[in-house]
Amino acid sequence: MKDILRRLTTYQHLSREEAKETLKKITRGEYNQSEVAAFLTVFMMRMITVNELAGFRDALLELCLVTDLSDFETIDLCGTGGDGKNTFNISTLSSLVVAGAGGKVAKHGNYGVSSSCGSSNVMEYFGYKFTNDRDILRSQLDKANICFMHAPLFHPAMKSVGPIRRELGVKTFFNMLGPMVNPSFPKNQIIGVFSLETARLYNYIYQQTDRNYSIIYSLDGYDEISLTGDFKIISNGEEQLFNPTQIGMPTLSPAELFGGDTVEQAARIFSSILGGNGTEAQNAAVIVNSGMALRRLSPEKSMEECFEIAKSSLFGGKALETLKKIVA
Repeated sequence: MKDILRRLTTYQHLSREEAKETLKKITRGEYNQSEVAAFLTVFMMRMITVNELAGFRDALLELCLVTDLSDFETIDLCGTGGDGKNTFNISTLSSLVVAGAGGKVAKHGNYGVSSSCGSSNVMEYFGYKFTNDRDILRSQLDKANICFMHAPLFHPAMKSVGPIRRELGVKTFFNMLGPMVNPSFPKNQIIGVFSLETARLYNYIYQQTDRNYSIIYSLDGYDEISLTGDFKIISNGEEQLFNPTQIGMPTLSPAELFGGDTVEQAARIFSSILGGNGTEAQNAAVIVNSGMALRRLSPEKSMEECFEIAKSSLFGGKALETLKKIVA
């Protein structure tokens, strides 16, 4: 590791294979915590390269517990996190809305690292039992159109890295890897990223796959469609810039997206929205993100049609019923 750190701190880069092997050694515990923390810190100081990110991704996919859900046409709605905006759980709520509308969702998620409440925190709060049992996950997809894939159960190799990430408490390149290493390899993905540079890296890597994807970045730094300003969507072969009014949505203020300071506060906000008592701003953020996911699944439908389908799922109680089914 010392040789790698010397290279990285003199502005050199790792090849894809070097990145892959280094991460595999980290997960095997071959380096001490100080060395791993220093390694992570390097990539907070400079942008990761395509080869480095692809190599880290290769390592985690090689080491993960692969879960075949290919009988279903699934989609994952997952952001990198690490944007520091502390929004409510937009992607998790949107996943339930998509499932309530009939889409099959294999949601990859984890506990919050750089926010107070990640998708796993809120689902655990409501009583969802995490599992890596393929039969149970398939049953949930069949009966409720959704299953949650709690990352630590599918990436046991990450166990040694978790405590270091929590101690650092800031985004690392592992935030960037989260959406890329869903162990069920969903055919469709909505990926929120915290920077335009990350969006470009993702697009380069995803162009080399067979995924049907949309990479989302709000220009003021959110890893989802925040409606606080313009946002960019990069999909298979196209790149578009939108603003809220252009798609018939209100322009929101950051304060309207506040997610709470504790898991309990986040869960109350989550329940309020899912129960049809969300504010206009909260509802709009969920509808626009779930609508975009529905359009990814049904590109023949217009954006407006997909927003209406999302509204029906949210306000008609279908998303809430989906949560009740998988918790039960």
